Amino acid sequence: MLGLVKKIFGDPNEKELKRLYKQVEQINQLEPDFQKLSDEQLRGKTDEFKARLEKGETLDDLLPEAFATVREASKRTLGMRHFDVQLIGGMVLHEGKIAEMRTGEGKTLVATLPAYLNALAGEGVHVITVNDYLASTQSEQMSQVYNFLGMTVGCNLNSLSHEQKREAYACDITYGTNNEFGFDYLRDNMVLYKEQMVQRPLKYAIIDEVDSILIDEARTPLIISGQAAKSTQLYIAADRFVRMLVPETDYTVDVKLKNVALTEEGVAKAERAFGIENLFDHQHVTLNHHITQALKAHVIMKRDVDYVVEEDQVIIVDEFTGRLMTGRRYSDGLHQAIEAKEQIKIQNESMTLATITFQNYFRMYRKLSGMTGTAKTEEEEFSKIYGLQVIVIPTNRPMLRQDMPDVVYKTEKSKFNMVVEEIAARHARKQPVLVGTVSIEKSEYISALLKKKGIPHKVLNAKYHEEEAAIVAMAGQAGAVTIATNMAGRGTDIMLGEGVAELGGLHIIGTERHESRRIDNQLRGRAGRQGDPGSSQFFISLEDELMRRFGSDNIKNLMDRLGFEEDQPIESKMVSRAIESAQKRVEGNNFDVRKIVLQYDDVMNQQRTIIYKQRKEVLESENIREVVWGMITPVIQRIVEAHCPKDVIPEEWDLQAVVDYANVTFLQEGMLSVDDLKDKEQDEVIEHITKLVEQLYNEREEAMGAETMREFEKVVTLRAVDSKWMDHIDAMDQLRQGIHLRAYGGTDPLREYQFEGFEMFEQMIETIQEEVTRYIMKAVVEKNLEREAVAEGQAVDPKGEPAPKKPVRREEKVGRNDLCPCGSGKKYKQCHGAQ
Repeated sequence: MLGLVKKIFGDPNEKELKRLYKQVEQINQLEPDFQKLSDEQLRGKTDEFKARLEKGETLDDLLPEAFATVREASKRTLGMRHFDVQLIGGMVLHEGKIAEMRTGEGKTLVATLPAYLNALAGEGVHVITVNDYLASTQSEQMSQVYNFLGMTVGCNLNSLSHEQKREAYACDITYGTNNEFGFDYLRDNMVLYKEQMVQRPLKYAIIDEVDSILIDEARTPLIISGQAAKSTQLYIAADRFVRMLVPETDYTVDVKLKNVALTEEGVAKAERAFGIENLFDHQHVTLNHHITQALKAHVIMKRDVDYVVEEDQVIIVDEFTGRLMTGRRYSDGLHQAIEAKEQIKIQNESMTLATITFQNYFRMYRKLSGMTGTAKTEEEEFSKIYGLQVIVIPTNRPMLRQDMPDVVYKTEKSKFNMVVEEIAARHARKQPVLVGTVSIEKSEYISALLKKKGIPHKVLNAKYHEEEAAIVAMAGQAGAVTIATNMAGRGTDIMLGEGVAELGGLHIIGTERHESRRIDNQLRGRAGRQGDPGSSQFFISLEDELMRRFGSDNIKNLMDRLGFEEDQPIESKMVSRAIESAQKRVEGNNFDVRKIVLQYDDVMNQQRTIIYKQRKEVLESENIREVVWGMITPVIQRIVEAHCPKDVIPEEWDLQAVVDYANVTFLQEGMLSVDDLKDKEQDEVIEHITKLVEQLYNEREEAMGAETMREFEKVVTLRAVDSKWMDHIDAMDQLRQGIHLRAYGGTDPLREYQFEGFEMFEQMIETIQEEVTRYIMKAVVEKNLEREAVAEGQAVDPKGEPAPKKPVRREEKVGRNDLCPCGSGKKYKQCHGAQ
């Protein structure tokens, strides 16, 4: 079908290249003039370009001259001149697309062109790589070009201090890893003062190895986890305390709003029980909150009505349908309070403080681009998820690598024996061999077989990037045998040693087909760089995972019928095509799973965007009184509308409930009575209470001083937003994990998640408003106000041991017997993991 479209309309890739070649001609025509410029004149071009931008020219207008400037600067500093195809790659990146360039075509140098051009705007350019080692070496090498042209370069590493990070981000061009940029974004949205933020707004990113970052790692969200300031003991202590309270005397109940509040006597009892002077002191926010939630758990929440306890788990009951809402947890610590009440294990002491997927982080950039040796197979995903077009860039010199058909053996043992024989034969004639494996375990197995044969070799496992890059770079030397997992040493060029070209160049042996064709192509692409000779071949057994999943039994039966010996291979293009078609099916399934993960995360992302935007406004505003007042008025409105509804006659309104709530939440005892509200319309009741609250607000500000009040507003607001948001992330995570069970009831889990997630977000906003209102109007203010983090971020490494200060990546792998993430209700192996 695609072939037919190309015949009728022409190849769209070719059309793009033709268009770009016209600009290459322009850049080449400028070269003689730029060669005549002195170093000083060439450096002066940067100021000239910036001035022209200010006068209204665009980056597109400047492109030919800017690229010619970088090419000349590179020749003078690095002794490297950009090829025409590298100029095309640079233009593709500048246009916010993906440049597919073969291994060895100089992608690191290509990035200098769009990075310099876009940095002229003064908004910062991020060049993103897969590991710290590549970020360091690339920034160090390419900074020679940028510095020559008067540009500053930063390298954002995990080891940097807060100040060093700020400096790195303030540079014109900043190199770093995808993890570090993502974590810095999350950390910036947890700071207490605007001066602590390190990132500038996200404008333009160039992603090296874009397929690895935007696809392979796309199902692994970035997570900062930590210990919140709520220990299990505090839930238990609050639970013990509320069991001693007397209804009406120590607390009032608002059944309609599902609310409870301590009376003055109850407050005095709490202060005595916990040995404190003032429960409303801002130091005791957490304790006060725990007591309120424990009260709710005992007084409002009824077992077998609101929730059931099954197998030591508290499961919520839907109040409308009566069905169990598996996976859903009450937020704001209420679920833990119920667990304390029921005397079962209290869950979730540690919690997620902040999280984001790479898809949603990188989609925040105003312009995104990337480069890799292999992107075309994933073109649909790049287009649908990121809106990125893939352009295949021709090689500078013709590709000479010979890709041989796959060789298939009956058993894994016979396959590995033949791999070792092949290595031995090529090693005997000094031809270098690079062996690719899918796991560390397989690397070590081949290594053991080679040791028995006495063949010297190096093993790489993608653990030590710096050492591995050095070893991979030497893999093209005569007689070298290198065993590497697919990712080891990625991004490093392999240069052929003396006399190796005559031996046929570097030979690649793949020991198993990966479920993605792209990963196989990356392995092949390590040979045949820049017109070098080379060859590649995959050795496969019918016991390999991919073969087992896709009908290896038929081939095995055929081999048995034809009398094939165990070490006798099938070498057939038909088998290779069958394997490729199996890979396409797996790729399609994996894309569907990633798409579903993203659809779920999009719900969270909308909420995250709102919270982070409002939080930033609080940090950056000098005066947030209007923001706080905007939270107080809905609280007043809600309480009045709940107890004085317009569709009920005023004689039946519960004015006492309004007075009780108002006096406990935002007024002083005795400021409001039922008589004050009699004979008033609903709007007049709201107006009367609002005036009293405003009067009290002004009095508190006068007593405290405007400056202290402004800081106090920020302290209270940030604390409320952070604590409720963290609880909400936790509750959403629990909902996400259990939502697929709803598919058994015939509902669409994604729609349920969207609906319930929105409902939970609305509830969270209301609890933030109530907490801010209560503490702004009631809390005792100390002289030395300090903003405090609600929780300390800490990571747990994959072994489960604490690794302070380094955030954690959590793998989201789907087990074959787990429910499929698509929400069908079937097991993964029977759905998207099926044959």
